[in-house]
Amino acid sequence: MTFRMGELFSGPGGMALGAHQAAAALGVDLRHGWANDYDASTVATYVANIHGASHETVRHADVRELNIEELGHIEGFAFGFPCNDYSLVGENRGLKGEFGPLYKFGIDVLDHYKPMWFVAENVSGLRSSNGGRDFAEILKAMRTAADGYVLTPHLYKFEEYGVPQRRHRIIIVGIRSDVGAKFRVPAPTHPRAADWVPVRDVLLGIPESAKNHERTRQSQTVMERLSYIDPGENAFNAKRMPDHLKLNVRGATLSQIYRRLHPERPSYTLTGSGGGGTHGYHWAENRALTNRERARIQTFPDEFEFKGPKESVRRQVGMAVPPAGARVIFEALFKTMSGQPYQWIEQNLAVTDTSVHLG
Repeated sequence: MTFRMGELFSGPGGMALGAHQAAAALGVDLRHGWANDYDASTVATYVANIHGASHETVRHADVRELNIEELGHIEGFAFGFPCNDYSLVGENRGLKGEFGPLYKFGIDVLDHYKPMWFVAENVSGLRSSNGGRDFAEILKAMRTAADGYVLTPHLYKFEEYGVPQRRHRIIIVGIRSDVGAKFRVPAPTHPRAADWVPVRDVLLGIPESAKNHERTRQSQTVMERLSYIDPGENAFNAKRMPDHLKLNVRGATLSQIYRRLHPERPSYTLTGSGGGGTHGYHWAENRALTNRERARIQTFPDEFEFKGPKESVRRQVGMAVPPAGARVIFEALFKTMSGQPYQWIEQNLAVTDTSVHLG
């Protein structure tokens, strides 16, 4: 099998890396076609790490300024359309927001190039946006694009697929109707909590010379506050926190602010933005995680070097699709396309034209 893949909203290349890893494992000839991202540092990261990518094929531009028809023919397509307006944190404006409607550029790609398959990604909050009607509208647009696609939407819990992080994302796999294949959700490789990969296992042994491993300078107050927070606790539920170090924010006891990792559990969800206290914190050392530690939690290999200033790298890592999670999905997709059997489970998102609910 030979597929040329294009991407919109590509990020630093987490989806692409997982796809190429899956292709290599199965003997699939997956070729980079083109990609796009609006951020220059993110584009530089993608070009530096994804096989076949170059500054000629990875467009640095706002998707609204792209000429879709000039990008080039593809057989496969991936797009993690912007999640800002679907996130449970924030205004949750959905399709009425600035970023919510941008998924339509992915539909334009489907209509113009008619790829055999596509993989789309977004946050779990998408399913409840506008009472589920936004998601239903997006799925209808995907299903009826070009000559029609058979869709398999599913809320994946990536900790159940070997990612050392409780990261839950909606992935929609579509296969063109005339292909005559139906994608099935791959069965979890780590189905039980006892099987989940703890962060201790992935953060040990990082050489000090590793790329993107610079430490953040912490103020004396932050280090003192962290010293009273036990593994798994945050600044609001720390049992030993003295009054002078408490943060006076009502109703925030479940916050991730100054939350320390627990070494025997997967990380909580890493984010790409946020102010003080949201960087993710080591369980034993009184400091924020380095970007290389965040990258390991996101399952990027150490040789994957992120480009740009430290805060840009943090955003790139936090916004990316974990390559290990993407790999499992693409392996199942490639097996589906070649008629190979694999273990699968029923999809957990039931969809109509007007609503969606978790099965």
